Amino acid sequence: MNSFKDAVRTKDFVTSAEIFLRPETTAEMIGEQARHLKNHVDGILLKDNQSGQLHLSPVAASALVMAAGVDPIVELTCRNRNRIALLAELLGAAALGVTSLVLIRGKRVPDGFDPRPRAVFDVDATELISMASKMQADESLPSLPEFFVGSIITPHEPEPGWVPEKLTQKADAGARFVQTHVCMDPVLLTEYMKHLIAANLPRRLSIFVTLAVISSADDARWLQQSLPNNRIPDQLVQRLEQAADAEQEGVLICAEQLQQLMQIPGISGAHLVATRNLSTINAAIEMAGLASAG
Repeated sequence: MNSFKDAVRTKDFVTSAEIFLRPETTAEMIGEQARHLKNHVDGILLKDNQSGQLHLSPVAASALVMAAGVDPIVELTCRNRNRIALLAELLGAAALGVTSLVLIRGKRVPDGFDPRPRAVFDVDATELISMASKMQADESLPSLPEFFVGSIITPHEPEPGWVPEKLTQKADAGARFVQTHVCMDPVLLTEYMKHLIAANLPRRLSIFVTLAVISSADDARWLQQSLPNNRIPDQLVQRLEQAADAEQEGVLICAEQLQQLMQIPGISGAHLVATRNLSTINAAIEMAGLASAG
């Protein structure tokens, strides 16, 4: 099994994807999804109770993904656990053979949970990145984990003189890659990347842009309105609304964006999410002419 970490080191353009993790997701469903994506992506991201939606542990899910022959990328958030619990998760991931992590703060739990869970935030994302990085040099551990540590960023229109201080701090703490929130605005991305290049960050961090394969105009509007860090231009929503086959149009849009990403300096690859049909991820990768992960 090739690892996501090795792909980043050896390939010009790397692809990863998310599978659907929901309260009803079973071990069999996780294995089936991983096998479906296996020949198209270099890694599969396992989200950590995204938006407060309860599902099985991403560390547990990582073992199922590896059994299907795909390298997992495990996300852990500071929202749900204190420092000891996070260290336990990191040790558990290392014991299973996980090599890639996405370590983030975690969003506010949505309203409607009863009883409402209490947010923890014992550490912040930069501290968690530092914790995972320091574990790799801890001689008290019987076997040292070899983590490839990542985090998340939000592309935006920088003000004049803006310097990416928080991202630099994450790189200083040990981050080696970042994924963006969904961003399907190549013009914005190009300008944003100029600032990261000026700060020399693409030499320190591999940068992956998250694209959505959107199956309907309603899905696009939900991504715009419910997740404010996402960037989906209105003209893409209009294309989906006017298309005879919205799902196929969503595949075409994503394929076009993949081809555009390959031309933007400083970008190492793409992370793909599907709003409904996991097969659309494979279709977009094939339409873009990208070689399979194999």
